[in-house]
Amino acid sequence: MSKETNSPQNSAIEQRINEMVQQSRILEAYMNDIVTKEATIVRLIEEARLAASALQNIVPGNQTESLVPVGVGVYMKALIPPIDKLLVNVGAGVTIEKSKQDAINYIESRIKEFEVASRQLAGQKQQIEMRMAQIQEQINHMLQQSSGPRHANAGPSPPARPGSA
Repeated sequence: MSKETNSPQNSAIEQRINEMVQQSRILEAYMNDIVTKEATIVRLIEEARLAASALQNIVPGNQTESLVPVGVGVYMKALIPPIDKLLVNVGAGVTIEKSKQDAINYIESRIKEFEVASRQLAGQKQQIEMRMAQIQEQINHMLQQSSGPRHANAGPSPPARPGSA
C-alpha cells in the first residue's frame, strides 16, 4: 500500500483520537466538580454532627456559657439562657421554631440526606473513572493500530513518543 492510501485512514484515526481526548477532558472536568461537591458534603456532615453534639451536651434548665462568633475569627463569651426552643432554618429563607429534640432529629435527618448524596457522588465518580480508563484503553489501542501499518511500509517510522510503550 502507498502512503496516500493510508493517509485518509490515519486522518480518521487521528480525528477519532482527538474526539476521545476531548471526551476525556470533559469527564475530567466533571470529575473535578464531583470531588468539589464531595468535599462540601463532607464539611456539611461534620458541621451537622458538631451541631447535634453541641445540642445534646446542653444541660436542660441550666444557663450555659458559650463562645459566640462576631466575625473574622473573633469570638466573645455569652451566657445562653435555658433553651426551650431553637430556630431552625429549613431552607428557602424559612425558619421554624423547634424543641431541642426536634432540632436534633432534624439535624440527624439532614446527615442521612448528606450521606446518601455522598454515596451517589462516589458512584458517579467510580463510573467516570471507569469510562476514563476505557477511553484511555481505546486511545492506546488505536495508537497501536495506526502505528502498525506504518512499520509495514518502506517509509521511515515515526519518532517514538516519550512515555509510550
